[in-house]
Amino acid sequence: MKPINLPDYFPSSWKFGTDGIRGPVETNMHPLFIVKLGWSVGKVLKEKGIDSVIIGKDTRISGYMIESSLEAGFISAGMNVTLVGPMPTPGIAFLAKSTNQAGAVISASHNTFQDNGIKFFTNEGFKFNYELERKIEDTLLERSNVVRSEDLGKASRLNDAQERYIDFCSSCSPNLDLSGLKLIVDCANGANYSIAPKVFEKLGADVIEIGTTPNGVNINKDCGSTNPEFLKKEVLDKKADLGIAFDGDGDRLLFVDKKGNDLDGDDLLYTLVSRSIKQPNKGALSGVVGTLMTNKALEDFLVKEEIEFFRADVGDKYVLKELQERKWVLGGEPSGHIICLDSTTTGDALIASLKILDSIKEINFEISEALANFKKFPQESVSFKVSDPNSVIMDTSIRSKVSKLETKLGSDGRVLIRPSGTEDLIRVMVEAKSKNLAKDLAKELADYILKAA
Repeated sequence: MKPINLPDYFPSSWKFGTDGIRGPVETNMHPLFIVKLGWSVGKVLKEKGIDSVIIGKDTRISGYMIESSLEAGFISAGMNVTLVGPMPTPGIAFLAKSTNQAGAVISASHNTFQDNGIKFFTNEGFKFNYELERKIEDTLLERSNVVRSEDLGKASRLNDAQERYIDFCSSCSPNLDLSGLKLIVDCANGANYSIAPKVFEKLGADVIEIGTTPNGVNINKDCGSTNPEFLKKEVLDKKADLGIAFDGDGDRLLFVDKKGNDLDGDDLLYTLVSRSIKQPNKGALSGVVGTLMTNKALEDFLVKEEIEFFRADVGDKYVLKELQERKWVLGGEPSGHIICLDSTTTGDALIASLKILDSIKEINFEISEALANFKKFPQESVSFKVSDPNSVIMDTSIRSKVSKLETKLGSDGRVLIRPSGTEDLIRVMVEAKSKNLAKDLAKELADYILKAA
């Protein structure tokens, strides 16, 4: 329930979540709230000496409304605004850093078109930290006021934004030649639709595009990294060498090999690491950050290779935080967020895809060959509603049950229970040597929790 002193146009979930502000457009993205948000962010940034912001968006129909509202809010706080139109989230991070502006991305990532959201970046290309988000939330509760007319911000458009980002991506893999490689590229009808195909073509690939005809409501619909079935079919039907899929805002990645097998973030991290240790500068990779959901097989491989590994909380912002604290450069999630801090400041699916292709060029881009020795533990996940997820996590009898299952599995598996970050859900995950065992133990634990909760 929202406090009674908030204006009616404030959504009930008006604070920053795990990745900016996001939700259904009708309830969470009221234009008056977005204006107030723009004003609040602008006021805080002005106090820090930042007086301009670059705004990009994905292809959702609601982006027009939110873009205009956000622009008005920033300008009312005295911020200059640069508009770039459709641009992947990591593209805005790059442009913010290269033009010394703050950045804002209007997107709900892999969600359907009914949702939208806003992510913010500093002029160094990093997402806003916790302290900055709390300062903005406090400012949202203040009474807004428009600066003097002579101090209002101005709006302009960066017409070559896409070309700048395309050139940047291409330059990150200067020795990559994709000539003769048949690629099917799925852009999820999202922000990469007019960028990713051009990057691969620029590097010589024969590109077949899918998910590149956005109409405002088809973003992520039966396409993209979260819905790869059509891509898998196209790879087989067109006899392509590889398929590459992005999500709606271009920060998640999925590969499909020539046999139609989809490869997640764990597969792709393994590929990058296993190929890099074959190079002379193996010592350059001192550690890798995964998450609580990273498959144990990847952890076991890294331990064997004497490469440090750390599990962060689920979410690319937590992966990034741990990478920065440890001064490491590579991390990611099974969902396909891959962070390469030697080239970017955030998860960039396009940059990551090029690095993966570069790593397998010496084996004629046969990614299945790179993965031949990587056998993931079968994983079973179950989610269900409970009244108080956090109390379930701390329940001593439930913790005891988890310990018994972990003892039963030993080094041949893993048990994880965690609360959802957005709903009253408990998520149970079990990894084991066989799919049946993982499924049986996940059901056993879920049943136990439901009885105890």
